[in-house]
Amino acid sequence: MKYALIGCGRISPNHIEAAKNNCLDFVAMCDIKPEIMQEKSEKFDLKSIRQYTDYKELLEKEQPELVAIATESGNHAKIALDCIAAGSNVIIEKPIALSLADADEIIKAGREKDVVVCANHQNRFNKSIQYIRKALEEGRFGKLSHGAAHIRWNRGKGYYDQAPWRGTWAMDGGCLMNQCIHNIDLLRWMMGDEIEEVMAYTDQLEHPYLEAEDLGLALVKFKNGSYGLIEGTTNIYPKNLEETLYIFGEKGTAKAAGTSDNIIEEWRFADGLDDPEEVKAKFRENPPNVYGFGHTPLYADVIDAIQNHREPKVDGEAGKRALELVLAIYKSAAEHRPVKLPLENCSTLDFVGRFGKSEN
Repeated sequence: MKYALIGCGRISPNHIEAAKNNCLDFVAMCDIKPEIMQEKSEKFDLKSIRQYTDYKELLEKEQPELVAIATESGNHAKIALDCIAAGSNVIIEKPIALSLADADEIIKAGREKDVVVCANHQNRFNKSIQYIRKALEEGRFGKLSHGAAHIRWNRGKGYYDQAPWRGTWAMDGGCLMNQCIHNIDLLRWMMGDEIEEVMAYTDQLEHPYLEAEDLGLALVKFKNGSYGLIEGTTNIYPKNLEETLYIFGEKGTAKAAGTSDNIIEEWRFADGLDDPEEVKAKFRENPPNVYGFGHTPLYADVIDAIQNHREPKVDGEAGKRALELVLAIYKSAAEHRPVKLPLENCSTLDFVGRFGKSEN
């Protein structure tokens, strides 16, 4: 299966390794900075892979069957639509887009062209998360009470200086959209997906050079009667502290933690079907960085979905739901009121000037 990567920045090594691990025919990569492509080419032994600075030229000349899009968030939608129009299946890094209209357009285009659209929420494939999800689907938690997602990380000025698009409303959003959306996706997925309303605060406390938030606090009311708590920040001193996910039910309690929810720290169930200490000992996989090990199994699922003409496990709709929840938090905080879901016609651009900043 011919594969190409568009965007060779911070997250690209995970995509490169996933493509190699799944034995894809890696034919080309694209970035507007040739030196970044050259660095990746040398580091990952990709010297035979053709390099492009124009992704449209890549699509025309290479005609890849599968394209991963790992560019600035604000460019995800346009590039995805061009790839789909060219007949390529796509893996789109989070977030799938920065507006609900763009997300809808991507989903619609994928269906019309009969190609697979995958939102790259790789943490769903963590072994720990898969085990929790299995218990949930088997009804072991009983009636869900509430869940909580905590993302307590650090991002300093050096991180933002590396890429001026970060923290802008036009190309990124704040910590919730960039750093926290993976755990926000997991919370929504675990707690039943369907949301009634959201109440939230966001603020910018320690990053005055950004346009968007560095702290978000939200309460989510799900339609099944359960609740969700979200705490996301990039203000933790002096470095990343944790990413945790709690699921509480009438008959079960689970906690995933570690660098990117790869460790099961709590496992308590009334049914006694497994030994908590054995479960915690088994699920101790802690990756070297926050990106985890989920890209390779996500790629494997997408390849299987393409070959068997089915939807991937993390499809465009899943990407839209994660995006929608972040936008609902932004809207609730900006308007100082509860926000009902589903949202309509909401975009990060709706919040330009929220913290006294405007586009450069």
